[in-house]
Amino acid sequence: MAKKKTVEYDESKIKTLSSLEHIRLRTGMYIGRIGDGSDYEDGIYILLKEIVDNGIDEFIMGHGKRIDITIEGDTVTVRDYGRGIPLGKVVECVSRINTGAKYNDDVFQFSVGLNGVGSKAVNALSSRFTVRSHRGGKAVEARFKQGVLAKEQKGRALDEKDGTFVQFVPDPEIFGECVFDEEHLSKRMRMYAYLNAGLKINYNGKTFLSDGGLIDLIREESQFEKLYPPFHFRDKALDLAFTHTNRFNEQYFSFVNGQFTTDGGTHLSAFREGVLKGINEFSKLKFTGDDVREGILAAVAIRLKDPIFESQTKNKLGNSEIRATLVNRIRQIVSDMLHRDPKAAEKLITKIQETQKLHKELTSIKKVARERSKAVSIRIPQLKDCKVHLNKAKQKGTGSMIFITEGQSAAGSLVSCRDVSTQAIYTLKGKPLNVCDLHRDALYKNIEIYNLMRSLNIEESVDNLRYQSVILATDADVDGLHIRNLMITFFLRFFESLVKDKHLKILETPLFRARNKKETIYCYSEAERDKAVKKLGKGCEVTRFKGLGEISPGEFKAFISTDMRLTDVNIRGEHSIPEVLGFYMGKNTQERRQYIMENLIIEETP
Repeated sequence: MAKKKTVEYDESKIKTLSSLEHIRLRTGMYIGRIGDGSDYEDGIYILLKEIVDNGIDEFIMGHGKRIDITIEGDTVTVRDYGRGIPLGKVVECVSRINTGAKYNDDVFQFSVGLNGVGSKAVNALSSRFTVRSHRGGKAVEARFKQGVLAKEQKGRALDEKDGTFVQFVPDPEIFGECVFDEEHLSKRMRMYAYLNAGLKINYNGKTFLSDGGLIDLIREESQFEKLYPPFHFRDKALDLAFTHTNRFNEQYFSFVNGQFTTDGGTHLSAFREGVLKGINEFSKLKFTGDDVREGILAAVAIRLKDPIFESQTKNKLGNSEIRATLVNRIRQIVSDMLHRDPKAAEKLITKIQETQKLHKELTSIKKVARERSKAVSIRIPQLKDCKVHLNKAKQKGTGSMIFITEGQSAAGSLVSCRDVSTQAIYTLKGKPLNVCDLHRDALYKNIEIYNLMRSLNIEESVDNLRYQSVILATDADVDGLHIRNLMITFFLRFFESLVKDKHLKILETPLFRARNKKETIYCYSEAERDKAVKKLGKGCEVTRFKGLGEISPGEFKAFISTDMRLTDVNIRGEHSIPEVLGFYMGKNTQERRQYIMENLIIEETP
């Protein structure tokens, strides 16, 4: 038996990295995920954010009311009109870690940048990085390649206003082939404008400007869904706005010093509790948190001198010492706003009372559903479970998945070839219920839907989801697509956050199999089929798979292994989810038919 090779652990194995080397080696510590630009939180957007944040900090301190941003291909240019970096410290401020003025409260009181890392990380992770500071008609410019200074020059620029110019190209050695997504960029620009009322952002010829701040954000997000005009309060340190819709979920936008805290934190939990207490104080009733928060759409932004974030990407606030004070302040603000606008307050209380009544009715329906389920079987008959399950809190089971399929033949193929450790199967019996216009009680009255909800363990909260990926595996025909749309409607209607967190996916299976005696090629489109037929030449045999059940278990195993093709179900566009669902899945058959007839394109085959 061969001896195991041992590695000597001595002084030669100890390494000391420069800050530049560390940033490039451990990129995730500084910007989170790298990605390819398809996700809102991918690294290239964090690079942009770090530079724009510097201009925002200048605006917050009363210097510069405009930021110009252009993105052409992979080149990003940002020009703010603040005070400009002190000319003698331009190189240090963008290349030497822990260097900056953000530690000085006299210069920056409410700053997003805390650690003197942001622009240095952007510099280190860019193939080319240029910074130019303008102050009093003088200018200093420095150019870098992969974080290393290539050239520095000083000069005069009498016609240029004070401020800072930065241009960078994300390094392909780090980010690979990444592409900026226009929709993600526009969303970021809108958020900047809402957060900083009065700041003008010019991005690629478009202007983003908000005078109202967060109330403009809530108005845009609620549009025709809001049940009453949004309540709004703003002062130097706190900005909040909220309204209610008929959605089943609660949705929040939370910010600290202009930073979008996607994971919330102390300020968001304080806001949620403060709103509940304020409403109860005004109404002299004892509503529960669930009663008040169902359907709420809210935004809260605070300015804090010494924010403590959980990472360099600043997604979650951790200042626990501010919570009690903030809860009490928000309670008073909410109570006062309700007293000032009795008409809107009446609509708010009516909405909460209706929700409270529905919750009580739902409790009895839940009880009946659970008793019925126990009477049938202790286990869920349609579920073939796996051994490993997701635990978000402990970050375990991230490779677990459940396939939702229709019919015994398709389920049979999946069950025969699945990995029993990480792959579960849930079998639908025919087409599921269209829940587009139904209320939450439908989850309990329909046994199929109820069993699916139990299988996923999302009855109380999506945070309890048992599988990392929920995969729709349906036939590639009209019926299969209809079933897929019905399931997507179900998740968007009642469990929107499951889709937003990218748990819901679609399994792409081949439409054709092209083969000869030597080779077999699986094709996922007609174009791939034509290419395969050309490649295989004479004697090529083509099979069209009409359903998943026609694919043998031996073949199917390759389609659900590590190389399986999955497509994320994404929520994109400016239309609200209820509006989209109502049009495509609602009862407006005539309107939908008219839309199809007006937009139908008939392609003539030669």
